[in-house]
Parts: sequence; structure tokens; C-alpha cells
Amino acid sequence: MSAVTLETERLILRPPRAEDFGPMCDMMTDAETARFIGGVMEPAVVWRSLCALSGAWTIRGFSMFSVIEKSTGRWIGRLGPWQPEGWPGTEIAYGLSREAHGKGYAAEGVSAAIDYAADILGWDEIIHCIDPLNTASIRVATKLGARKLREAQAPAPF
Repeated sequence: MSAVTLETERLILRPPRAEDFGPMCDMMTDAETARFIGGVMEPAVVWRSLCALSGAWTIRGFSMFSVIEKSTGRWIGRLGPWQPEGWPGTEIAYGLSREAHGKGYAAEGVSAAIDYAADILGWDEIIHCIDPLNTASIRVATKLGARKLREAQAPAPF
């Protein structure tokens, strides 16, 4: 599958690039932001995570997108299709930097990613793996029409 870029009113969703490493490190070393998306990571682990996201585009033909704020050109997070080996389902995952919180970017980007997963990838079920304490992410999922069907455990090391 060739590189995919999606656009919303305020966001560009594109495959990860090496230049995303710095802002991704900033996001994943912020304890509050990283709490529900894998926890605080050392830069070497962030690098491997970025490479895993990028590599999934090659191996599977899809992965999470880097989220770029159109008005500034800044990397503000990652979201999109996520299904590593052993995952409990076809997920649209999302994690945005602290500066992007509370602006409606998660719902805007996730909505576009859901459309992509359904229309292009042919997914007929979308899951979100959300910690029960992550009320902000639960609100985003609920706003987009998700409802709790079951509980599942993500495989280690997630």
C-alpha cells in the first residue's frame, strides 16, 4: 500500500517520519500525557516505538498516523489503525501531546481514521483499548458513538 495522507479541517494525518522523533520524545517523557499510552519512555524506547509504527506501514500496509496541526505544522500526536500481533482486535488508537488536549483534535482525527479503516481497510469492527481511569479518552470514544462491549487485556509489553 502506498503512503496514505488524510486531511481534516484542522489536521493532517500522515505516516510517521524520522523528524517526528523529537516531538514524540517530548510527548512520551511527559508523565501526565504518557500515563495511559504506554507510560513514560526513555528516548531509545520512543525510537523503537516510532520505528514499529513506521514499519507496520511496510509490513501490514497500515499503522497509526502522525498528527500534524495544519495551522502550525507541528507534530501533536499519533492516532489511527493499530493491530500488532496478538492484539485483541482492530483498534483505532489515539494519543496526543498535552498542548493538543481539549481542542477537539482527538475526535476530529479519530473520526477520519475510523472512516479510513472502514472504507479502505474494510474493518467492520473498531475497538478502542482504554484504561477505565482515562476519562478523557472515554469521552472521545463515546462522542464518536463507541460503546463498551467487552474488556480485554493488551498483550505485553503494552
